[in-house]
Amino acid sequence: MEDTRDSWFDTCAQILTDPQNQRVWSIIVSLFGDLAQKPGDRLSGSALSRIIMPMGIKPEAIRVALHRLRKDGWIDSQRSGRASEHYLTEFGRARSAEVSPRIYTRMPDTPTEWHLLIAEDGSGQSALDEMLLTADYFSLARNVALGAGSAPEVGGELMSFDVRTRAVPDWVRARACPDDLAENCRSLVDALERASALLPPEGEVTALQTATLRMLIVHRWRRVVLRQPDLPSAFFPPDWPGPACRAAVFRVLDRLPRPTLEALDAD
Repeated sequence: MEDTRDSWFDTCAQILTDPQNQRVWSIIVSLFGDLAQKPGDRLSGSALSRIIMPMGIKPEAIRVALHRLRKDGWIDSQRSGRASEHYLTEFGRARSAEVSPRIYTRMPDTPTEWHLLIAEDGSGQSALDEMLLTADYFSLARNVALGAGSAPEVGGELMSFDVRTRAVPDWVRARACPDDLAENCRSLVDALERASALLPPEGEVTALQTATLRMLIVHRWRRVVLRQPDLPSAFFPPDWPGPACRAAVFRVLDRLPRPTLEALDAD
């Protein structure tokens, strides 16, 4: 009877599991970013395992991933009696906070002012590469980047000037919206629609089940939204599925309110 009652959950977990990204350390980062990002937030080892294991991930793989995250400075752990508790380090919280607005913003504001940076090959290219790594720029070509806002003060190795969008050729749209990203959007929308049809009323979903399904959705959505540039609509083709994907993500997340950490341990 128990198996029949929870069969919807097993099916939803299977539907929502990302078919292309099963890196356990990345899944754990998605989980902490969604449930335990604030200072003082801690996930017990038991709750963490019970949230992740429905994906078919074994405890050994979770332990290896936690070891890697501790080594990389993302997560720390400590004993609490006979159990372990895990939490984001200050570095991990900062990195999670950097991307959270992109992940959880329902209606992103598109900037109205833009600027271009152009580099010459050689040392100028190195300076542009540094800007691409440390700020939110869209690479138009190897030595050209588009950024929001007014042109910043740059060194003598880069040319910068303010621009206004007048024409966007198809090759730019293809760079902003590559085929694989569009397919990931469509695949996620399909998965969300199928999973949504199986969800029982809110009171019938346990805290652990909610945490697992939220983790699967957020993890998959991260792969889409962090690659999708915040550009004016002219940069996107008419059939771009990004807005539909964003709407589907929040439609399902709204049906799965974020559980408290206390509820996860009590479940």
